[in-house]
Amino acid sequence: MTDTTAFDWRSFLVRWSGEWADSLRDDETRSEDDEAAWRMRWLGFPPASEEQIAAMEERLGRRMPPSYREFLKVSDGWRHAGGFVWLLAGTGDTRWHNDESGLADMFEEYLDEDAGPEERREADVWRRGLQLDVESDITHVLLDPEDEDQDGEWAVYTWASWRAAPPERHANFLTFMREMYREFHSLQAHRSDGEPVFVNDTTRRLDALVEEARLEALRGGWERAGKALDEAKGYGRPRAAGLGDQIRRLLGQTYMVYFDGLVTNPRYASELLPLLVAEHAAHSYRDDSTLTFHLRGADDDLVSLAYATLDQVRTGTYRYTVTGPFGVAVERARELARWGDSDGAWRTLINAMPLWEPLGPDHLAPLGWVADPVLGPLLTPERGRELLSTPRGGQVGEAPRPTARLDPGGMAWLAEPDPGDNRTCYRFVLVERVEPQELPGRLVDGDGDGTVLNEPMTFWEARRESLQSQREFSSYDDRALMAVGRAGTGWSFTFDGDPAPFDRRRFTSPAAAASGGTRAVVVWSGLRTRHGKPFFHLSVARDGVEEYAFTYAEGEIQKSGEIPPALDPSRFFGDSEDGTESERSLLEAVGGEFGVHLPRHTIVNGRLHTFATRSWTRPPSDGETYAEVRMHWGAARPADGERTEDDGPGSR
Repeated sequence: MTDTTAFDWRSFLVRWSGEWADSLRDDETRSEDDEAAWRMRWLGFPPASEEQIAAMEERLGRRMPPSYREFLKVSDGWRHAGGFVWLLAGTGDTRWHNDESGLADMFEEYLDEDAGPEERREADVWRRGLQLDVESDITHVLLDPEDEDQDGEWAVYTWASWRAAPPERHANFLTFMREMYREFHSLQAHRSDGEPVFVNDTTRRLDALVEEARLEALRGGWERAGKALDEAKGYGRPRAAGLGDQIRRLLGQTYMVYFDGLVTNPRYASELLPLLVAEHAAHSYRDDSTLTFHLRGADDDLVSLAYATLDQVRTGTYRYTVTGPFGVAVERARELARWGDSDGAWRTLINAMPLWEPLGPDHLAPLGWVADPVLGPLLTPERGRELLSTPRGGQVGEAPRPTARLDPGGMAWLAEPDPGDNRTCYRFVLVERVEPQELPGRLVDGDGDGTVLNEPMTFWEARRESLQSQREFSSYDDRALMAVGRAGTGWSFTFDGDPAPFDRRRFTSPAAAASGGTRAVVVWSGLRTRHGKPFFHLSVARDGVEEYAFTYAEGEIQKSGEIPPALDPSRFFGDSEDGTESERSLLEAVGGEFGVHLPRHTIVNGRLHTFATRSWTRPPSDGETYAEVRMHWGAARPADGERTEDDGPGSR
């Protein structure tokens, strides 16, 4: 709560008037009133007497709010309140608006049927508000007597049709005038080329504040720095927005984050341009020509770089690189992240932060990695705060406490419902003493040596790309699209979070084929399936031979081989437990038996390499029917309808 009656209005208004006068050129053409104000260095009028204020209140039938009364005692009205209100009312011009503008009906028409009392009250301000704007650029300023706080202050509402935004609320008249002062500064700060630079005690104080905020941010004090930069940004100080946007982006914010004044600077483009481009690419409805809107002033080379980076971001091939010791850590982190170790990758980046060097005085932290398809998913708001709290760039400060690990270990997390409850079925293969990139050789038809892993992408990106390129579809073939990574010390995994329906009669476990010279484990869980009855399969093979397996389906258990006691299905599917309750216990048992885990954060939020396995079902037997569809994209069919030699089976 602010004591508005204690505010020093005279000093504030004198400073504003002097800065306004100094912002004008001597040879500038001015109106008679502005000329007088310029010569007197005073935007106001003589003070209103108590008698004048009392007469106004009697005329209006209400006592005025404290901050407006105190203002009138210093100046009975005001010129140039901000950039768009040319004359603000004093005691003689203040009047009830009484919907003179006709805006009440318009705002009420835009209300939804379920609009609350607060929204309806705001729409009605045009009928009850006290009008303060006398001359303006179609900008309305209303004091609202029904929006009153405990100190008797009335809120001020401003609205201009050309702003295409709802009315803006200011807590009281003092808050409104301070905002108009900031607006004046902000407009003066963005002058055309050739105009004198707008400099005064206020701008010098704010620029010094920005520089101290920059150093404070590098020391790890990002919260204090952010507040200072926000204050300076409100006045339009040129460095404040670009520096503040770097903090906001690492906190996970993207709305209105444009790195103004920096992204078009070739010195910083390698760090900031990929972020701007990635945010554009994330909104596919945007026309690519709009990308240049935030690159105003950039040279042709930088614009070309922006579009080249856009292509890389969309194809998933953008790769963040940086020189020096920190660059070495980035490469190590990427190698860890691309195989699923997001926690290890993050610690690698954070531990190297003291080695990071800024590209220039307006660079607060490494940022380009956020647009990297492999490294970007490492960022969470908590991790962003940890990075921002870490001293860097040659500054000294206290290191923050490490953030908690994102991967809980084990595999029991798979039994937890995800948002939308989409992960009700899944399957995975675990292979011991085999690197992830070697898995296609064990799970693809033939020797698999020619299989190339897809670029890292999310599972849904990989599924969409696979479907777009697929030309043959079969009702019996089940070639799984699986992500690959490391499952702990000495193990690799493949994972499919959206498998085909499970058919126990035709299912063939890939465990034996994957286990040549080592050991392999296959799990397929559908204990929470929404289609059909719950099921669960486990099979373990060594050196190309299945050692043991069991399948729970349709309320029955089929098993083979000598199953270890810890994995005995009778422990999980007894009379007292149903399949759903067993899922967590089964996953904990499998993880404990083999000492493995699956990386939750990367599987759910990150990007991994993928490939398509051989079919998980046996070929159809004699007499079994199936459907096969082949799609052919070629030249248009001849007008006579005859088939061409390029038409494949099933292409009609």
